[in-house]
Amino acid sequence: MELIISLLSGAVGGNIAGTLFKNLSLGMLGNSVAGVLGGGLGGSLLGMLGMASGGGDIGALLGSVASGGVGGGVLLAVVGAIKKAMG
Repeated sequence: MELIISLLSGAVGGNIAGTLFKNLSLGMLGNSVAGVLGGGLGGSLLGMLGMASGGGDIGALLGSVASGGVGGGVLLAVVGAIKKAMG
């Protein structure tokens, strides 16, 4: 369940980052895809670091949302910067 939350919040984070940083935006679909990938990576890293309790409590839920959103935004910024540098 936490992975799904991370993926969804990653998509939201990617689109928010695309809105805030218009010069790095990949379009709505690109922002969402980069966000989902970044959200999955962020959630996985949180789990590997042992910060995800997996108990389904509010702390785990907030951790999944935060890691997914931040991971999605960061990956979008990285991909957008690389695309801008190549173009």
